[in-house]
Amino acid sequence: MDNAMYSEELAVAVRVVHMACCLCQRVQDGLVGTSSEQVKSKDDDSPVTVADWSVQATVSWILAEVFGSQNVSIVAEEEIQTLSKPDSADLLEAVVNTVNECLSEAPKFGLKCPDKALRTSQVLDAISRCNSTGGPKGRHWILDPVDGTLGFVRGDQYAVALALIEDGKVVIGVLGCPNYPMNKEWLNYHNKFYQAMSKQSPPASDSWEKGCVMYARRGSGEAWMQPMVLGDQKLEWPNSARLIKVSSIDNPAMATFCEPVEKANSNHSFTKGLVHSVGLRKQPLRVYSMVKYAAIARGDAEIFMKFARAGYKEKIWDHAAGVLIVEEAGGVVTDAGGRPLDFSRGIYLEGLDRGIIVCSGAALHEKIIGAVYASWDSSNL
Repeated sequence: MDNAMYSEELAVAVRVVHMACCLCQRVQDGLVGTSSEQVKSKDDDSPVTVADWSVQATVSWILAEVFGSQNVSIVAEEEIQTLSKPDSADLLEAVVNTVNECLSEAPKFGLKCPDKALRTSQVLDAISRCNSTGGPKGRHWILDPVDGTLGFVRGDQYAVALALIEDGKVVIGVLGCPNYPMNKEWLNYHNKFYQAMSKQSPPASDSWEKGCVMYARRGSGEAWMQPMVLGDQKLEWPNSARLIKVSSIDNPAMATFCEPVEKANSNHSFTKGLVHSVGLRKQPLRVYSMVKYAAIARGDAEIFMKFARAGYKEKIWDHAAGVLIVEEAGGVVTDAGGRPLDFSRGIYLEGLDRGIIVCSGAALHEKIIGAVYASWDSSNL
């Protein structure tokens, strides 16, 4: 792909995800350990926080400002119904304040801030503008403002994910992982444990505390990672980025696999049977959210499998950015039938065959696809 293709879109996307990660860290620091009014439940009972709405408003405002609101179509997870209810006045005020605090720091990230603070109506407009349903034609930004809200609320892993789809294909993917350690060894520890440890001994320059933002552009054959922007630092882009590559391990006995923490929408028992039949011996890495894609893109794990429970449909914002980053880092992503994921059919991954399989390379991928075919008939999915 021509280097100039999507270069402005990628630069804006990386900058705004860095900004969103800083916003989330502030909210998470204030949230963890408090029984806060800042967490609400959606109709499907999944939690949603001030950070979800604030990130959506911030990203929406910046994209409209840079590319013109009439040119920007955004598919995103959150809607404003809960936020607009009379009993949510405090919540709405917290969102407006969080958005304005974040936007005031835009110049630090190489973006323009508003001339004056946004009013409540402008913040609600920015959130509700994200009402596209995607599809096979045109350009659509795909945003998951806080992927893994449960992890976020618990002070653990979560991600901010932004992708650009053009004519049904993901062309840019950016994944911000504010709690993802730069050092793989810390992945197995809970975030709070690590924070306690790092207070006792000052962290090295590339330690966990930074978190990271990963990004890729379709067809470049490259995926990149940058440390988070800390304190009063300015974002240097792309100077502080380094290339990431998937792991070269292709022996199942040596491979690490990721599985979802959340049991509600995953079939853990089928995955467990598959793990046994493929010969995976290592302890699984249980990680919230799209951070699993980050782990594979960076070579910290080799396999991620997700088989949904009956009736659950995968949404494009939970996968778009992560899939592209893994692919450009050298990995393979398909459904369980070996077909590429189809992002051109609206907000769901329609036509998905049984589940999603993400691998660091083709050899492992083939073994898993083979095992799925062998195990499926004997499974009671």
